[in-house]
Amino acid sequence: MSDGGAVGVGTSRGPTTPPAERVRRRVAASAGAEIAARLPLGYHRMGRVLLLRLSKELRPEFPQIGEAWRQELGVATVLTQVGPVEGELRHPRIEVIAGTETDTEVIEHGIRYRFDAARILFATGNRAERQRAGRLTRPGETVVDLFAGIGYFALPAALRGDASVVYAAEKNPVAHGYLQQNAELNGVAERVRPLLGDNRELTIPPGEADRIFLGYLPSATAWIPRALELGRRSGVWLHVHRVADVRGGTDASSELVRTTIESCGASILAAPEARVVKPYGPGRNHVVVDVRARPRD
Repeated sequence: MSDGGAVGVGTSRGPTTPPAERVRRRVAASAGAEIAARLPLGYHRMGRVLLLRLSKELRPEFPQIGEAWRQELGVATVLTQVGPVEGELRHPRIEVIAGTETDTEVIEHGIRYRFDAARILFATGNRAERQRAGRLTRPGETVVDLFAGIGYFALPAALRGDASVVYAAEKNPVAHGYLQQNAELNGVAERVRPLLGDNRELTIPPGEADRIFLGYLPSATAWIPRALELGRRSGVWLHVHRVADVRGGTDASSELVRTTIESCGASILAAPEARVVKPYGPGRNHVVVDVRARPRD
């Protein structure tokens, strides 16, 4: 699976031609060299589905561009992003330009994620963070994922981290349906408990969580008070995601999380540490802040 542009790889027969270059040759033959030169080099492969970023000026050529990519990479369907992610439920704005079937499955580090690529956002740039969720979780922990999606952090926490139970809250009914499927697919349905609805209104046992993932963008800091309600009184790990201006570095995110926790009357047990997950548009980064806090009694 590609997380970006493919690169030619040397073999005993010599270097291979990158897929993007092969596609350009196909498109040049049918639509001309000028159109071919405007095609992107990068792509995101999600199992049997390919996602491209194409200029709107290329719209008349979308069908043949999509078909060229479909044939070169052997995927079932090619999509293009036609706008920014929309709304609280983060719906992707996607158009099918070749093929029809948008259901797909991605396997990362032995974990299976099934979803509809036209209706569910699957950020390939978050791959390392999904893997890290499994490494952070300790066997036997009670974990809460307040924005579970299709199981991005809940599945690694259960399967790789061996959590005893993961309460996985998700407001989007489409994503919630795939969350249930993915828990079954990965053999952790008895430990992952998918909950449909607003996480502020769902019944989640208070004071029991050892670790809570708050994976909402542009910022999950507003949900820190809710997380502290659910955290174990002896201490809880919070993993708070947000989008931050690169000019402030990661220190600004750490300080924001610290002051938010202290404003709730909680105390800091392990100082906030922020790390960059990935770039998030010009001048901004997707950041996660890890902190251990003791909720107020």
